[in-house]
Amino acid sequence: MNIKRTVNLNELLNKKSHFLFGPRATGKSTLIREQLKENSIIIDLLKTNLYLRLLEKPYELEDIIKAEEGFNKKFVVIDEVQKIPLLLNEVHRLIEEENITFLLTGSSTKNLKKKGTNLLAGRAWTSHLYPLTWNEISNFNLKKYLTFGGLPAVFTSDHPEQELDAYVNAFLIEEIKAEGFVRKFAHFSKFLNFAAMTNSQVLNHTSLGSDAQISPNTIREYFQLLEDTLLGFNLKAWTKSKKRKVATTSKFYFFDLGVVNSLKSINVIQEKTELFGQMLEHFIILEAKAANSYLNLNLDLSFWRTRDKSEVDLILGDEIAIEVKSKTSTNLRDAKNLLKLKEEGIIKKFYLVSLDKVNRKADDILYIYWEDFLIKLWEGNL
Repeated sequence: MNIKRTVNLNELLNKKSHFLFGPRATGKSTLIREQLKENSIIIDLLKTNLYLRLLEKPYELEDIIKAEEGFNKKFVVIDEVQKIPLLLNEVHRLIEEENITFLLTGSSTKNLKKKGTNLLAGRAWTSHLYPLTWNEISNFNLKKYLTFGGLPAVFTSDHPEQELDAYVNAFLIEEIKAEGFVRKFAHFSKFLNFAAMTNSQVLNHTSLGSDAQISPNTIREYFQLLEDTLLGFNLKAWTKSKKRKVATTSKFYFFDLGVVNSLKSINVIQEKTELFGQMLEHFIILEAKAANSYLNLNLDLSFWRTRDKSEVDLILGDEIAIEVKSKTSTNLRDAKNLLKLKEEGIIKKFYLVSLDKVNRKADDILYIYWEDFLIKLWEGNL
């Protein structure tokens, strides 16, 4: 399968040192090998002996770098830097004194958010790597993607279901357990299943805590842990409405469709079902999130929901509103919530994204086929 990642590490590092964050198994190490092998020194903290050495003596980082064959190479990569946050003090010094350009990768921000951690004070920019996106995959299969998601090892596998099971057990469960991020792991494991069941829904910590028999405060902590380990994100409510009262509670989305389905024990998604529609909406939101990052659009992502439960799936900044429908034939009724939002007089462009292949514009709403929408999104032409 022909896959070409959007992120160009050489372009990033020719500008400045970078943090590159992304969940485990999104392809950071593969990308480094493919793009930086010839011009970088790579320090992999997943190597036990190296990890233990630098954990005890982080000040030896400079000696280790200079001892590497080809010290004059352009860049230094430290893979999984969150495992030894104190290394960032040495990185800071080496950027300043030796003018070394670093790529610092991580699959969690939890340890880096602790008080006193040196985040380099602007000496390194931050980029992200996401699962495979539509524009990175040749011969894209929508139904397969909605079912198994975009983790590279999963999407390219002949046995994606088994790969997902291994990922959920090895990374989502065992790694969080090994890192000691939670005290009562049985509660967290139960929470993961409930979180998957409520994926893309408006959050209610009290209700979810009651269903899972876990305190609401612990539920909040667990959702924060999923964000810190880059396994999901909050989609905030858009609250600038003037004509209608709106809900202010956020939604939570997992970072990958396949992971959600695996947690819910789903391995088949049929078209013309409610689940298919939910996954299509989630897919479009993930594509918009990735494009917003990769194309440096820097737009806030949110959704709109009124107290009477009128809802628009996604808003980009104050510019673009997007409603997603899994119908093959759309009409004015499908755009009713976009029209309500239009009455606020703030948002400039309105898209109804669907499986309907006939693109058209009516009442300032652009009805557009999902793949045509993604072409415009990734070309920066929304």
